[in-house]
Amino acid sequence: MPKLPLLLACATALVAFPALASEDIPDQYPQSPLYSKPVEVIPHVWSAIGATAPPTYENAGHNNNLSFIVTDEGVVVVNGGASAELAEALHAEIRGITDQPVLLVINENGQGHAMLGNSYWRDEGVEILAHADAAAEFEEYGAQILEGMIRYNRDRAEGTRLVSPDRTFEEREVIELGGVRIEVLHLGPAHSPGDVQVWLPDWEIVIAGDIAFHERMPPIFGDTVTADWIETWKTAFEPLGATYVIPGHGHPTNMAQVRRYTHDYLVYLRGQIRAHLDAGGDLAGAYYVDQTPYAHLDTFEELATRNAGRVFEEMEWE
Repeated sequence: MPKLPLLLACATALVAFPALASEDIPDQYPQSPLYSKPVEVIPHVWSAIGATAPPTYENAGHNNNLSFIVTDEGVVVVNGGASAELAEALHAEIRGITDQPVLLVINENGQGHAMLGNSYWRDEGVEILAHADAAAEFEEYGAQILEGMIRYNRDRAEGTRLVSPDRTFEEREVIELGGVRIEVLHLGPAHSPGDVQVWLPDWEIVIAGDIAFHERMPPIFGDTVTADWIETWKTAFEPLGATYVIPGHGHPTNMAQVRRYTHDYLVYLRGQIRAHLDAGGDLAGAYYVDQTPYAHLDTFEELATRNAGRVFEEMEWE
């Protein structure tokens, strides 16, 4: 498959995507368990854009991006999906686009919306790849993750079981398929253990996973180290030089947008917490540091105070 011509890439990037992201829209594709119908971001690279809201029965847990790369020799899927039902729905869409078989599923991290659909793909005989840390995370917390999905998804959870990746890697896995070079990368610590970025250097597009956000607020977990996330961004992620970015959540965009709402947000929040600490502030007060420049992002109400508390706990002993 030849390198994507720049002119064609630029024209394709202007394609109209589904309705703007909003956590108030329960479902954009009612005839399918998928939240939205897959769109071709650039030729041969597709993504079913998930809701920017938390997982619910109405969105079937499809609140992340389920992407796939179509080559002349087969299809590579990025993310197993939040359930067997979602994985099957994505597979049906792929079959409507190409006769090529799905040969590989890449789990972008160890969270449920990346790995719970693995059971469907395993039954289809598809190999599953993840970073070693993500696989370990899923091994440790998978039962708890599955129980949480069953609570909100009820009957839509039917057929989903815990299936770990077949194969893991540590830093880089390079796949040459149908003339396409696919680099599966772990660039360093970021949002969660074993975060993976899928880089297509010939086409200058990165399926970034949860290192990059722009339409919803980035969640900061208890084990997230924001200083390391910023360092990974500066030294490894942005230097990829991607023209196109498919983030873990939200519509495809460019590096400037995800920098503004991920890297710059982390730097801003750390600055607010540093000022609070320098003024003798405590944890209770940290929850109320000013984050209004980011109040328009989806999930702000759910995450802003929690993020501030976690950054306080991180920075208190720096």
